[in-house]
Amino acid sequence: MKETPLSNCEKRFLLRAIEERKRLDGRQCYDYRNIRISFGADHGCCIVELGKTRVLGQVSCELVSPKPNRATEGILFFNLELSPMASPAFEPGRQSELLVKLNRLLERCLRNSKCIDTESLCVVAGEKVWQIRVDLHLLNHNGNIIDAASIAAIAALCHFRRPDVSVQGEEVILYTHEERDPVPLSIHHMPICVSFAFFQEGTYLLVDPSEQEERVMDGLLVIAMNKHREICTIQSSGGIMLLKDQVLRCSKITGVKVAEITELIQKALENDQKVRKEGGKFGFAESISNQRITAFKIEQAPVDTHDVKEQAEEIIAKASSPTEVLAKPVLWASGTAQIGEGVENSWGDFEESEGEEEEDDTEVPQDESTTVEQNMETGDASVGTRNQKAETIVLSDSEEEDVIILEPEETQKKRPESSSSQGNMGKKPMNKKKKKAVW
Repeated sequence: MKETPLSNCEKRFLLRAIEERKRLDGRQCYDYRNIRISFGADHGCCIVELGKTRVLGQVSCELVSPKPNRATEGILFFNLELSPMASPAFEPGRQSELLVKLNRLLERCLRNSKCIDTESLCVVAGEKVWQIRVDLHLLNHNGNIIDAASIAAIAALCHFRRPDVSVQGEEVILYTHEERDPVPLSIHHMPICVSFAFFQEGTYLLVDPSEQEERVMDGLLVIAMNKHREICTIQSSGGIMLLKDQVLRCSKITGVKVAEITELIQKALENDQKVRKEGGKFGFAESISNQRITAFKIEQAPVDTHDVKEQAEEIIAKASSPTEVLAKPVLWASGTAQIGEGVENSWGDFEESEGEEEEDDTEVPQDESTTVEQNMETGDASVGTRNQKAETIVLSDSEEEDVIILEPEETQKKRPESSSSQGNMGKKPMNKKKKKAVW
């Protein structure tokens, strides 16, 4: 699924704000978003929040055979995953160009800079070495993934503890955490990436770009540096030409930001170590503030319930009576009611109108039958006076059908008018419905 592109209005708005030295989140041009580092219950697990960008780092280790050309050095492996949970633009099970670029940049920043002593990971030269694997998962994407991933990787490596081992002859014994204290990794320095976004062909510069700013930027410059102001790696993308003064200015800003972030990581490690030694609560669940709705626990607080009744009576006495009187419900029809002033209920009228319509429908066929019966009676009286032998036969198949009088041939000859009138009355119903004669 492709990401939703920005409209031309949004692009112009962002570029106009950058020209006026303003950002959507209220930061200055060289300001970082708030960084929050929290460690899990296990060693080597941490979550780094850079604004709304969240990265989970997990470090694991395994005893493996070393590489043939590096028999006395351990193995470092870094893997960054961009899941659809972080952004719908990321597709599962497919390495995009962005993912390949980020993984290579992390390897150059952390492995090629020799920040970890790989020779200390050797157990038996040429046979057994430690393989350290750093898995980084992007939980939420809001811009500047590489900075958050580098902070999460170095913080997880500093927090990680590997099991202790001993070699007796050709046998390698691996001890658990209960038998022996785990051993931390030997870290020489902490390289951290700082990203710079350029706009208007390098005219404007922003530190820590957000996701929207990354969409409208012309180029990106990433500098990895440690607190000793040693550049570990530098990468420029986007195809813009940067001057020497611009790169020097970015390197100076990087030195200040790296020193602040390194101090933040060290304080977070010290606080976690102090809590673990004192036997306090630690982990991701305990790092959530208790004042939030999503808190798992709230500290118990005593509640004084001695003078509850007296306080309630005082509150009721001081309270003023309501000015408005509640309206009584009015019953308009069965099963309906009205409270207060509003539109009158018309359910009762609707039922009456339905009843009237039904009565009208039932009365219509009765009127037709009565008129036909009257004609029938008048015809019978006249026929009886002229010919007593003539008999009338009534056809009444159903209530909806009309009544027709059938007379003998003699009477029909004598009274053509009555028969013709009655025949005209019976033409329409005969065309519409079938008649059955009963003799």
